[in-house]
Amino acid sequence: MTSEQHLAPFRMPDRLFAELAAGGGSAAAVAFLERAERARRLLLLRTLLDLLDALPTPLTPAAEAWRVLKEAAEKSPEPVERLLLAPATGGWISHMLRRVRGTATGPPLWAEAGHLGALALSASLHAGTEATLDVPLTSGRLPLPGLGMVGLPDAREGLAVGRATTAGGELTVTGPGRTTGSVRVTCHPLTQRADAEGGTWLALRTLSHTHPDGTAPFTVVLEDLDPYRDLDDHLPPARLDADEAQEWQRLFGEAARILARPGTPGPGRVDPAMIRAIVPFGRTAVSPPPPPFVQVSASSGDSFGGMLIVRPASALALAETLVHELQHSKLAALLHLFPLLEDDRAERYYAPWRTDPRHLTGLLHGAYAFTGVAGFWRDRLAGAKEGEEAERAAYFFALRRLQSRLAVRTLLTSGRLTVQGRALVSGLARTLDGWLREPVPHAALTRARTAAALHRTEWRLRNVDPAVEIPPDGPRFRPDRTVWPDVRTHSFATRPVVPRTADEHLAAGDAAAALARYAGQLAADPAEPHALAGWIVARAVLDPGRETRRMLARPELLQPLPSG
Repeated sequence: MTSEQHLAPFRMPDRLFAELAAGGGSAAAVAFLERAERARRLLLLRTLLDLLDALPTPLTPAAEAWRVLKEAAEKSPEPVERLLLAPATGGWISHMLRRVRGTATGPPLWAEAGHLGALALSASLHAGTEATLDVPLTSGRLPLPGLGMVGLPDAREGLAVGRATTAGGELTVTGPGRTTGSVRVTCHPLTQRADAEGGTWLALRTLSHTHPDGTAPFTVVLEDLDPYRDLDDHLPPARLDADEAQEWQRLFGEAARILARPGTPGPGRVDPAMIRAIVPFGRTAVSPPPPPFVQVSASSGDSFGGMLIVRPASALALAETLVHELQHSKLAALLHLFPLLEDDRAERYYAPWRTDPRHLTGLLHGAYAFTGVAGFWRDRLAGAKEGEEAERAAYFFALRRLQSRLAVRTLLTSGRLTVQGRALVSGLARTLDGWLREPVPHAALTRARTAAALHRTEWRLRNVDPAVEIPPDGPRFRPDRTVWPDVRTHSFATRPVVPRTADEHLAAGDAAAALARYAGQLAADPAEPHALAGWIVARAVLDPGRETRRMLARPELLQPLPSG
């Protein structure tokens, strides 16, 4: 557990790098990345401990909390190792380094530093050791990483100093009362799953699934309590109600079964046991009903294997998001091992899945993630029966492989990839080039190409300044650009049976009817970007000549709208 262990340099075997460069990664490849993340985390923790030594605090000093944690690790290394490698622990370490360097904000610094005491208490409980630590309480609450949260009844509101004692797996917490005196709670976090005493103990929630081959079930943390689950900033607990937690379990079980399709590991194939934690975001109850697809998801390089997700109604959407976010975790770990690119962080690149310009690192992340997503839909298409299931799978496979290959081309021609970065992106290119040769039903392929063209056209109309000649380093952007809703990516997934709107006619393959309706919308506002993008693409479908190719290349120059 200590940073003195395993000082030999990491050397990734070529075969593991090749797996990851292709967009996939076997269990062995992911395990290698996790070992590398462990070494990095311990080095960061050592740096943080040195910085905390001089921090004034009313709590137990960091050195003493670290001693308690090390003692527990010597007695019970495995659970303490899991605790230190938890995504939220990585988030806390990196957040604290930003705090002490003045690049992040949060509660008083001494209180955030006191989270080390909570980690030490959890470790002590796992090991059955004895410890007494002064720790921060927030309105009587003490989160215990990897275990749950203690809540003192009638405790003082706001931030306060409490005392916690462990002995033989029992925890006692004392803190100031709401009016006078102190309040006290004793609990057994390792064995107490449900609170029998009015909210004094909330246990960690987990999602479980059993492999189809009958091997032992695995669990993934459903993290709704840890203050560093937000991948960066301190966040208050947001406990799910019982029905919402049950919905997460149902959806996760179905999503895990979707991902359990047998076959050789490759892009889009994910063992859900590789996931360490899911953070439910934005809702704590089953009402109102969630949307069919994931509206928001995120991950952080500081929190390997963790992901923040707004729960959808569909297990298929959740499975796709698990693939997407694990791809981000893998690439972030690779970026910690190899200098993959030289990024000036200028947001100038078109990303086919975003409405705003991206910097080069963001584009690389998107290309890697959506290559995995394309592989996910490729697997769904291979196993789909006829009908809407096969139609959606074909569409999303065709769309994501096309979009990912476009981003890969941008990366390869940027001139900013290192040797390792070029090897990685070239591996993605080989995967995507092979997939682009695979047959997809014509109707789905046409809708995917149309949706891709619509997105790029509308992106340029909304973002690129037509008054500025494009310089060699990329376009200049409109000062009045704003976030806009991408409504077409999902709406073009299936062919409308009875088309009514211009978009629906275009998705149904009737470009002439769509063109007329877009022209009607543009009569009132000739520069409206959504309708103008549709008009340009519909015109290109009907007349795929040199003039329309120029319009597609630089649609922002089309001011005002030509007649016809």
